[in-house]
Amino acid sequence: MTARDFHAIDGKVPAPEARFDVVVVGAGSAGTAAAIAAAADGASVLLIDENPVPGALIGSDVPYFYGGRMTAAVQQPARMLEQVFASNPALEAAFAAGVDVRLGTCAWGLYVNGPALRALPEPMLGIADAEAATMVGFGRLVLATGARDLVLGFAGWNQPGVMGAQGFAALLTRYDALASRRIVILGSGALALETALLALARGIAVAALVEVAETVQGPAALAEQVAAAGVPILLGHTVAATHTGIDGVEGVTLTRLPSPAKAGAQSGNGDWEALRSVTETSATGPRPSPEKEEALEIPCDTIVLAIGLTPATELLDAAGTLPGETIRLIGDAATATRPDPAYLQAWSAALGQHTTPDTIVCHCEEVTRADLLGVQPPRYLDRPQAMAARSLASLLNDGPAHPDQIKRLTRAGMGACQGRRCRDQVACLLAEQQGMPLATVPVASFRAPVRPVPLGILADWQESTAMTAGWDVWFGIPTQWTPYTVIGTPEEADHVAGLGGTMHV
Repeated sequence: MTARDFHAIDGKVPAPEARFDVVVVGAGSAGTAAAIAAAADGASVLLIDENPVPGALIGSDVPYFYGGRMTAAVQQPARMLEQVFASNPALEAAFAAGVDVRLGTCAWGLYVNGPALRALPEPMLGIADAEAATMVGFGRLVLATGARDLVLGFAGWNQPGVMGAQGFAALLTRYDALASRRIVILGSGALALETALLALARGIAVAALVEVAETVQGPAALAEQVAAAGVPILLGHTVAATHTGIDGVEGVTLTRLPSPAKAGAQSGNGDWEALRSVTETSATGPRPSPEKEEALEIPCDTIVLAIGLTPATELLDAAGTLPGETIRLIGDAATATRPDPAYLQAWSAALGQHTTPDTIVCHCEEVTRADLLGVQPPRYLDRPQAMAARSLASLLNDGPAHPDQIKRLTRAGMGACQGRRCRDQVACLLAEQQGMPLATVPVASFRAPVRPVPLGILADWQESTAMTAGWDVWFGIPTQWTPYTVIGTPEEADHVAGLGGTMHV
């Protein structure tokens, strides 16, 4: 006879509330096309998309780095919904094909059986809208979740008006709710060049593109289009300061990175004289700073980070699983590639030249560079002298530091944006402090829920009586490892005795 652990959840997890042959996450062009194709093959299909994102989440930079540059239009749900439909006409075809389309619905957790989990009745996806959180089962899962911006910090990056290229494009094209009028773009790869051309096509002035490398990183054809529009590409430069006012960014100061070669020799569009000749007739154009000969002040209301993208695979990462026969990645989630680690490290080092110990690293939790680089054991511990003397250097001497370890000690990455704004710069800082290539340093782990979901919505999910039958109080104190229902009764002593006078595992 096989004994069964009364406290195990195997066989107790309820079946999902609904089941579909195919679930598609992400109603962009790739996801919508996949949903329509699956429905045409006779499958039952659920297509979800978190857009329109509530205004409060946009303010928290979820899922993109919006940087506080949205208009009041994001507070009008009906208008936002209309804009989402207008930006993707294929959604109507999906409805007509019989696809169950749910907008304003996020996927917050993926659960599949594996080496560490065998209790699920089937693969399940946790989803939530503004009213409820549910579990749905699936035969196949298609993740068309796109890509997100790589965010690196610099002096003033946490001010309104500093945003990512993906957030910029979403507010401009999907929501028609962008408040920017004059922008500076960091980066010169395809993403940066395409962002510049998009802005120009929509009537937004592009003051300059800024690149730390000595060559343009994107396709020459795109760079020529940007240059032909009179937009300077400043090579070998970095951000020295961000100038802000009541509404956030009002300008940026750039400095030339030490280099024997002139940036203009590489592009014909990046040296100081060429820049000045392009803008000298404009009262609002770049101008030399009177304080520093090798500094340039550029008036702008927005700084767009377009250094690179990373696939938005948080669901897979948090579940500890990989794409396969049951789960597929499509669109940008499958094809977007992170920039070369050495390139990111060069950007991080260049931007870090003008930061201070008070420069914010984690916006949500207000963790500064001093907090992260001066990390020590928690103050609530009774720290002997030897423990109090430990620092980040001590951790690094013990072995390569993991961002998850730094997260627990500083809370960097634990905020509402769930590390989307800081996980890459934390990894860059750790690589710099260890003197190691960025490629050898992991980024912080994701954990479900991978989207901020109100507790009131998650709490509405009811566990079965069977699931709660074996629940005990936590923390390993023998008298507390007893069922809630018998605490303070004569049965408590019998229960503790039955556990051998100690805890069970």
